[in-house]
Amino acid sequence: MVRRRPFPSRGGQRGPADVSHLLEHFRVSLNRGNDLLICFVAFFSREPASTSLRNALGTIALAGAVCLGASAARSQERAPEAPRPKRIVSVNMCTDELLLRLAEKERIASVTWLSQDPRNANMADEAKGHPANHGLAEEVLSYRPDLVLAGVYTSRASVAMLRRVGLNVADIAVPRSLAEVRDTIRRAAQLLGETARGEALIVDMDRRLGSLAVAPGGRKPRAIVLRPNGFTAAKGSLVDDVISKAGLVNLAAELGYVNYAQVPLETLVLEGADVLIIDGGPGSGPALASEVLQHPVVKKLAGRLRVVSLPSRLWTCAGPAVVDAIEQLAAATRDLRVSPPGRPAS
Repeated sequence: MVRRRPFPSRGGQRGPADVSHLLEHFRVSLNRGNDLLICFVAFFSREPASTSLRNALGTIALAGAVCLGASAARSQERAPEAPRPKRIVSVNMCTDELLLRLAEKERIASVTWLSQDPRNANMADEAKGHPANHGLAEEVLSYRPDLVLAGVYTSRASVAMLRRVGLNVADIAVPRSLAEVRDTIRRAAQLLGETARGEALIVDMDRRLGSLAVAPGGRKPRAIVLRPNGFTAAKGSLVDDVISKAGLVNLAAELGYVNYAQVPLETLVLEGADVLIIDGGPGSGPALASEVLQHPVVKKLAGRLRVVSLPSRLWTCAGPAVVDAIEQLAAATRDLRVSPPGRPAS
């Protein structure tokens, strides 16, 4: 017959009360409802007595691990959902868009002035219905928000000051792929207490992407992006994923460029690009990317080089506009994917 170890005692008394003093320093959330105390009592009443100090210490460690884990799990189960924020301020153009798409109008306290400019933002009309801020900590504080949405490139001084005074500030990362776009939407939706809306947004995006599936065996034209100051988007960027999903090959990624880098104009000629993608759209101002199209060499390539103008706002932030960019790019190059280079389908 196995001899049971008596529960640790103090002052000649035995029982659960004897270990209550050992649990005084555990966080309340882990000892809610005396879960730890009950678990320790049950554990020690069932374990056989130890024959050595080493075994005794091992038993105590095992009891701690089991009971803490069980208590933490029960604590998480009981924890109520965080209340939805009611006064939300966004200090980043991309978080503006997420906020406008996911939250009710009455919960939005302020968005940035950038999101009210249709040349930069996808939801300018909706943004104009809210007070604008310039990302200054003093402005944000005046709205008395219970949640502030910021980007990783938002002024660190402003973010630090807002956190120093106790505001809840959430940094939203810049997506580098369509998978990260989905993750970004989900995180924003969770912060806003709008998980259902976030999932509905993603489902609709995936439905649209599914209808764009490129037929296997089709030709994939080589495309390159040319942005102001001669920058291109290469491997490791969201634009690279957009180009791929549109059924094209990103020439810059193929040549080994990473993220965003400058490319010489000669690359368009020597590497045989089929498609040149430039910033464009209503209200676009003068830019080096547009001026370079007047170069004599590019003009001579006009017979086979397809120029596609896409507003950069479509693929700057996480949201359905990224799918708009893919759809427009796929439509503008559809004939090139079924015809040899230089011989557009009639």
